Order: sequence, then structure tokens, then C-alpha cells
Amino acid sequence: MKDVLIVLTNCPDEASAERIARTLVENRCAACVNRLAPVASTYRWEGEIEDAVEIPLLIKCTRERYPEVEQAIRELHPYTVPEIIAVPVVTGFGPYLRWVDDETQPPLVA
Repeated sequence: MKDVLIVLTNCPDEASAERIARTLVENRCAACVNRLAPVASTYRWEGEIEDAVEIPLLIKCTRERYPEVEQAIRELHPYTVPEIIAVPVVTGFGPYLRWVDDETQPPLVA
């Protein structure tokens, strides 16, 4: 079983969150993407303090597929510098972790 990661990113709207989530799962880069309820974010950007409502994504993937997850987010995300943070899963329910591994296997070429 490969190392499982949870990748975090925040999107500015539901449309971009849906586009990223669907692309990652369709391409088998991620086994599952949770789109969470909107959150209020406060951050400093280009010297100014900003407030925004964002849609958090929790992306379940393997360390092996992380580069593709990051690349897809960078290509599809509307922010110039999107948050992309990967957190390793230290332990978890074995059948679930195997499912993540199975669902992120590259498709077989016929």
C-alpha cells in the first residue's frame, strides 16, 4: 500500500472547486475530493489584508500521484498562487487506505 496524502486547497467559488474535484477523480489522480462548506478566509496578499469566502477541498491521493494533483490544481485554479498543502496520513482504516491506493492507479492502456 502506498503512502496516502490529504491535499488541501481553497477555491474562490463553487465552479472552480467542482472543476478541480471532478478532473482529479476522473483522471484517477485522487480517489475522493470533499468540497466543504464555504469558509471565511483572512490573509495578506501583495501587502494588503484580504477577506474572502472560499470553498475548501480535501483531496485524498497517494504520494505517487501528488505531482499530478499539484499540476492539475495549478492549471485549473484561478489564483496566481493557490494554496496546495499535502499532509501525510500517518495511520487510518486499512480498507479505506487500500481503496485510495486502488482508485488512484493509472488507467490500464488497452
